[in-house]
Amino acid sequence: MKILIADKFESFGIEALKKLGTEVVCEPTLEGETLTRRVAEFDPAVLIVRSTKVSAETLNAGRSLKVVIRAGSGYDTIDVKAATAKGIKVSNCPGMNAVAVAELVMGLMLDMDRRIADNVADTRAHKWNKKEYSKARGLKGSTLGIVGMGRIGTEVAKRALAFEMKVLWYDVIPDYQPITHPCCTRADLDTIFRQADIITLHVPGTGDTKHLVNAARIETMKPGAMLINTSRASVVDEAALCAALKSGKLRAAAVDVYEGEPSADAKENPSPLCDLVNLYGTHHIGASTEQAQTAVAEETVRIVEELLKTGKVRNAVN
Repeated sequence: MKILIADKFESFGIEALKKLGTEVVCEPTLEGETLTRRVAEFDPAVLIVRSTKVSAETLNAGRSLKVVIRAGSGYDTIDVKAATAKGIKVSNCPGMNAVAVAELVMGLMLDMDRRIADNVADTRAHKWNKKEYSKARGLKGSTLGIVGMGRIGTEVAKRALAFEMKVLWYDVIPDYQPITHPCCTRADLDTIFRQADIITLHVPGTGDTKHLVNAARIETMKPGAMLINTSRASVVDEAALCAALKSGKLRAAAVDVYEGEPSADAKENPSPLCDLVNLYGTHHIGASTEQAQTAVAEETVRIVEELLKTGKVRNAVN
């Protein structure tokens, strides 16, 4: 079986795939037309990607292509509809990066409240502004709204409860109760947006969630509330968020994803969010810990191993 890895991938994972008796080629710089041409030339049975986009053209170029594996949790960078039409299975590695993303969310909460990044920037510029930075609220007793209580949302809730925060959470799955705790309560979206001091988003980027956070919904939030998005850029109306940050409606926001996000090797981020002093942005690094990438690589190997042994595709989404 031929496997093409068109993204960065753990070296031990590559070796593990080879030990299964597969022919593995890893070319992490492939994208767009170069990926399509390489798929046509190498003709793999399995294509493994992380952030690399897989278009209908790329899928159609693979004569022997059976499975596309997203070495991560989301799969909105893959044309699932086109894959399904061609009989290609799309698989992913759900939950493997949940703790990594939850840790980033907690870090962003603390960063916004204590303005840690601003403190560091001033310190590196030899500035001393103790009075300005002595205005934090503190997280204890604050209400955190979690939109999407899957694996990541649940890990965030665990950590927030350890910080003695109150948690309100929403999920589309009925009769779902991942955590039993007196300070962790299920609520509808309207209640969460009205009552939460901080809201963190953990939903997939689908048609149903596009601009879930828009101008009307932001208007219902508490004055001075904060918003975190480490899910998908499409979930937030970026223009509405910019307006709310400029006007002071929101005290701050933290994002790890952006509309029109640049590629991994780009040198600049064109997002207008970058111009806002109360925006705390990271470089789409939610899953980028060694622990998470090891877990993702291990799960990817399990998917291929099961395919070889049984012909079944683990974690198939179509």
